[in-house]
Amino acid sequence: MGKAKVPSTLQEAIVYFADYQNCKDFMVMLRWPEGKVQCPQCGSEHVTYLEKARVFKCYGKHEKPKFSLKTGTVFEDSPIGLEKWLPVVWMIVNCKNGISSWEIHRAMGVTQKTAWFMLQRVRLAMQDELTGGNLNGEIEVDETYIGGKARNMHKSRKIRVQQNGRNTGGKSVVLGMLERDGSRVRASVIPDRTKASIQPLVRGNVESGSEIHSDEWGHSWRMDDEYTHKIVNHLSAYVDGNVTTNRMENFWSLLKRGLGGTYVSVEPFHLFRYVDEQAFRFNHRSLTDADRFSIAVGQIVGRRLTYQELTGKADAGPNSELPF
Repeated sequence: MGKAKVPSTLQEAIVYFADYQNCKDFMVMLRWPEGKVQCPQCGSEHVTYLEKARVFKCYGKHEKPKFSLKTGTVFEDSPIGLEKWLPVVWMIVNCKNGISSWEIHRAMGVTQKTAWFMLQRVRLAMQDELTGGNLNGEIEVDETYIGGKARNMHKSRKIRVQQNGRNTGGKSVVLGMLERDGSRVRASVIPDRTKASIQPLVRGNVESGSEIHSDEWGHSWRMDDEYTHKIVNHLSAYVDGNVTTNRMENFWSLLKRGLGGTYVSVEPFHLFRYVDEQAFRFNHRSLTDADRFSIAVGQIVGRRLTYQELTGKADAGPNSELPF
């Protein structure tokens, strides 16, 4: 972040970013650490700032020579000012159980629909790039179901669910992998709990030769030729010596607390965004609020999410979502 000032509390962030000059200085330092503004299209430094319009103008010969501080970021084409965008980023990255669009609507003075769109854009920036290599050492791998509770279902559906023995009908499956030493977690929505769905994700995110700990369901997808696989049977115990998935269960608890208590209802189509949001906070939980904020805003450049893409009415662009 260079020498740009980063507020240390939400109150400081609101006051600091209420001044447009502070927003401008912050974004310039974020995007161009050396202080030389460059055109996002041609890379030219031959640009000038138009004070009244609050945009830059590039003198290179190409279309759309004017660009703003938001161009090329998740904020692009938004009529909402940076004095609202930046505090919203602060709130979502630092609220342990997330923050709902209704809270943003009341706090920021925007419509609930706009607040929902803002939060989804910020969640895109919170998708951590897979840096640091694959997980290694002792890895906890577990799956969980995300969906409605039986007591809230219609009577006819509740009966069908109870007859099946376990309330899994219509629920989404999320696979999680947690590295004990680095306390890193990676989680992704998967279509089912089959070997074909789980093995490629484990293989793509866990270093070969690592020790995998899982519950009794791990028998169906274990890869003993690539990993040391240890299993704890939850029907008899949750800890068997050093073998446990309790840390992964802790992550599921945080995720479900946010989904059930803050967001209440999440469409399966958007579930992966909320999983990424919780994974970001979990992976950076030891940092200060200011540091988490700095990391999130440092990832807004080069990513874009339009409302058409968000609602499934258009194909997502190449930088709109990161692969797991």
